[in-house]
Order: sequence, then structure tokens, then C-alpha cells
Amino acid sequence: MEKLQFDEMLNAGVHFGHLKRKWNPNMAPYVFEERKGIHIIDLNKTAAKAEEAAAALKQIAKSGRKILFVATKKQAQSIVADKVGETNMPYMVERWPGGMLTNFKTTRRTIRKMTSIEKMMQDGTASHLSKRERLQRTRQKDKLAKVFGAVADMTRLPAAVFVVDVKKEEIAVLEAVKLGIPVFAMVDTNSNPKLVDFVIPSNDDASKSIDLIVGYVCKAIKEGLAERKAGKLKDAEAKAKAQETKEEVTTEK
Repeated sequence: MEKLQFDEMLNAGVHFGHLKRKWNPNMAPYVFEERKGIHIIDLNKTAAKAEEAAAALKQIAKSGRKILFVATKKQAQSIVADKVGETNMPYMVERWPGGMLTNFKTTRRTIRKMTSIEKMMQDGTASHLSKRERLQRTRQKDKLAKVFGAVADMTRLPAAVFVVDVKKEEIAVLEAVKLGIPVFAMVDTNSNPKLVDFVIPSNDDASKSIDLIVGYVCKAIKEGLAERKAGKLKDAEAKAKAQETKEEVTTEK
């Protein structure tokens, strides 16, 4: 996995932190300097930390496990939906439902309810309901799909959680930490990196910055998935060859 380029990070505004008076002292190791009252993030550390995070995410994807992306802030929603959607990983871009992870059994029941209504609509079962009941079920499905639609295939707890803005997604981070799920995150200078396992110091407000970082880790995930697919194909070919050899030996006997 190649490192993020200095110029592309500069152009995306990844280095812009928050005002000095809003900073979290725990981010001190990642601050390069203060400029006109604004903290500037050390992009050398951003590149190194992003590469470290991407390598770990690649391995998780290669192992066949899921990574849940959480980004409910407006400027990150469409970016995460588009880029993460290409990897078939689950993501949450609407409000975070409390207990999403810590009360996962309830979450799964809610998702099953949503898929059950969808099935009713598709197989014609809903046609036996009154017009009012169909409308109620449709509204219920749409409401659930808006929140849980992109996590419907997540049948078990994720192997990792990637967060854009740990301050905004504090509840999601705390739930992951409580369950021992590794947290990867874009962490700005106004946030606390202490609960994050893989910190990517970066501007988590600018859409260009979010697009660059999320795109970078998603590329790593795609590489992991591609290697997993190639590995499965290789195993299948080896198995077929072994079976062919076995049959040849049996025929000779």
C-alpha cells in the first residue's frame, strides 16, 4: 500500500486543525505548529498513521471479516456511502441508534423486521393487507431502511469500526471500546485520541479531506478483498488438481 502523497493531502486541506483554544492536549504529538491561532497537523505523521491503519484494515478484509464505517455528519455521509458501498462493507451515515453494538441482538431483530416487510412487499403477501396497513408497513420499512439499510448484511459484530470524527460519534466509539472492538478513526485537533486504536490525525470537517482519507482506506480494503478472492481461487484450483491426480492414480490401479 502506497503512502498518501504530501501534495494531495495539502490540496485536500488534511493539515488544517481547529483553533488553538478548542484543541485537545492529547493531540499534541500530532500537531506540527500553530499558524494564526490554528493548529496545523503534521502530515508526515498523518501519512504514516494512515498507512498503518490501511494495512490493518486490509488484513481484516482479507480474513473475510466486516468493518463498520460510522460517519453521520452531513459532509461525510455521501462520501462514505459511495466509497464504502463499493467495498460491500456496512456503514452508518444516519443517526447512531444507541445500543447498535452493545445490544446487537435487538439490532438484529430490528433488521429482521425490516427485511420481513421487504419480503412481504416483494412476494405479494402485502397485497392481502388493507391499503392503510400497506401504507403503514411501507412507512415503517422506509424508516428502518434509512437507518439500518446499509448494515442489513451485518449478521455479527464487526471486527473493527472506522469513525469519521470521534467527537461526534462518541457513543459509537464507547460502544466499540466496551466490546473490545478496535477503533480506527480520523481524529482532528479538537478530539481525544485516547480511545482510538488506530489514529489518523486529519481534518475531519472538510469534505475533500474526508474523501481522501476514506478513499485511501477503502482502496486498502479492496486490495484485501481481492487477495482473499485470489486465495480462494488458488485453493480451489489446488483442490481440483489434487482430486484429478487421485482419480488418475485410481484408474491406473
